[in-house]
Amino acid sequence: MISTLLNYLANSSAITYIVLALLSAYTVAVFWIFLYRNSAINRLLSNEKRSLEMLTSGQGRFSPLSLLNQCSNGSTSKEILHACEISIIKDASVGLSWLAIISSTSPFIGLFGTVVGILESFAVFANESKVSFSVIAPAISEALVATAAGIFVAIFAYTFHQILSRKIYELNIFLKAQSEILVAKG
Repeated sequence: MISTLLNYLANSSAITYIVLALLSAYTVAVFWIFLYRNSAINRLLSNEKRSLEMLTSGQGRFSPLSLLNQCSNGSTSKEILHACEISIIKDASVGLSWLAIISSTSPFIGLFGTVVGILESFAVFANESKVSFSVIAPAISEALVATAAGIFVAIFAYTFHQILSRKIYELNIFLKAQSEILVAKG
């Protein structure tokens, strides 16, 4: 496996290196964004869930760790609470657009690498009088590595985007529920 990879890299062009380097940077970015944002959103979810439980259990007060409490400064004004909800959700969703961009562009970057690899293979084959399938197949399969790498990155970026979007949706529900309770209590 390693010898195949080293052989692939030894026979690759500059475009292939650029495509694989960009997709590697995308992979690092995807995992970094997910790990960083997932832990931050989980913390927010935990705090807001605890605060909602305190409000619904009859204690009638926010958790001191609630961002809604910190933002509204104890106000029960519907407008202020709504503005705080928007601000918290905006801050929680930082990085999601990058995951969406990466999930949609990485397959195209991989496809670009594949097309260039195939064109380079055909340019080499043009100088030979007879080319058999046994010569063409390895060259084309090597070119397809870039597409596979692009799809690999896109799968993780899209999956992580969906996971974080769902958690932000849950956070929004907790914030809205708290706001409704506070406005109802006056």
